[in-house]
Amino acid sequence: MKIKELLQQPEGRKIEFKSALPSNADLSKTVVAFANDAGGELYIGIKDNPREVTGVKENDLIQIEEHISNSIHDNCAPVILPDISFLKAEEKHLIRVKIYKGGNPPYHLKSKGIQKGTYIRVGSSNRLADQDMIDELERQKRNISFDALPVYSREFPGLEYTSFQKQYEAITGEKLTETVLKKLNLLVVEQGKEFPAHALVLLSDDPLRFQLFPYAKIECARFKGTIPGNFIDQKTIDSPLGLQAEEAYKFVLRHISQGSQYEGVYRKDRWEYPVIAIREAIRNAVIHRDYALRGKDIKIAVFDDKIEITSPGKLLPTVDFDDMEAGQSDIRNKTLAPVFKTLGIIEQWGNGLQLIADEMKNYPEIALQWKEPGMAFRVSFVKKDFTEQQDSRTMTNDDERLPSETVGKPSENRRIPSDYTEQEKTIISYLIKKKTVKSKQVEKLLNIRESRTRELLKQMTDKGIIVKFGKGRSTYYCLKEKQQ
Repeated sequence: MKIKELLQQPEGRKIEFKSALPSNADLSKTVVAFANDAGGELYIGIKDNPREVTGVKENDLIQIEEHISNSIHDNCAPVILPDISFLKAEEKHLIRVKIYKGGNPPYHLKSKGIQKGTYIRVGSSNRLADQDMIDELERQKRNISFDALPVYSREFPGLEYTSFQKQYEAITGEKLTETVLKKLNLLVVEQGKEFPAHALVLLSDDPLRFQLFPYAKIECARFKGTIPGNFIDQKTIDSPLGLQAEEAYKFVLRHISQGSQYEGVYRKDRWEYPVIAIREAIRNAVIHRDYALRGKDIKIAVFDDKIEITSPGKLLPTVDFDDMEAGQSDIRNKTLAPVFKTLGIIEQWGNGLQLIADEMKNYPEIALQWKEPGMAFRVSFVKKDFTEQQDSRTMTNDDERLPSETVGKPSENRRIPSDYTEQEKTIISYLIKKKTVKSKQVEKLLNIRESRTRELLKQMTDKGIIVKFGKGRSTYYCLKEKQQ
């Protein structure tokens, strides 16, 4: 990277700037964090905020280089070999300290030991690693993935995995026997006993899955507006792992619109978001999330202006989301990934990012953004030209104006039984104030598709919450008397 380009880069996972030589402690933490992660570069002689080239005195270059080498050697373990070079920018001298991803983690401060001296890179900061992260680094050293480890608390006979068995046999046409499970590394045999791998427990229906992995689920929500707050709909997807991605994808489709345009005499349907890219992002979230992280689930949030998919676990060090067309392929869950490929959830190795990149070309109005909020990875599909219109939308008839103030008001919701869904509560709140509602009004009130609106109104009618009057375009709905 050229110096001019470098000066435009923000500090982050792989880059850090210092106006002067940092203390031995700070230098060692950064070096250890880079080695435990994707590697990185430390530039000395560049102030970060505001960005400014301060430089290093030419006469001090050799002395500083020796100090850095000695400090890393004396304070970091196992051995880390830095690549130190001298650069020049704006007629000033700089020092670049390049650290490569280490092959013998966990790297740590000698004086603190592994438990208290292991650091990882989170965004642009160095963070002390917890036990889960230290265990993951140990597994990386041994080239073992968490999902491949056996569950010793439960022997295989009696494990309930009917859903996975049916799914596997329906797709492959092959019986899911114990021999096949062993071939897929889902069964581990030790001392003559069979133990399920973490991967098999995650794919199973067994109560053990909820005991060991209560967080291995997807929380979906459709929020009203552009920030988390009042939600229109929500769903917790805690089915076996092989089914989660499809259920989450259907949730997203239910809350985005599909329009039509004509090319000549042919009609062409087009979603408001790149659904192929969204499907791949959801699949990636399920396949590549870190199941060793406790207390963290996948989150999918649909807003008026964007869709966010957040997956526990940092982006794999060898994957660069800024170069999606490079055919990158790396696997965190080495046992689950081949199973997902067999089930058709993964189509081809290294193909997912390419599919996202190709689909985004068809949606110039949508921006793909990504970041790492803490120990997670988030992909966002953002409408570039979105302007909030919910409160200012006008209609041809005053009676059809949608009162945004009725959506999700606590004072109104207190009058509504808690066992109703949030969408039902929103419609009831509207009816309490307006007395009647039409299908088109519900569609705009909840920002859902016409088919979902029909389905929802029918469900509420069948439940006896509302009553249908009229026919065709004159159809409208009222609260049933007992609901008044």
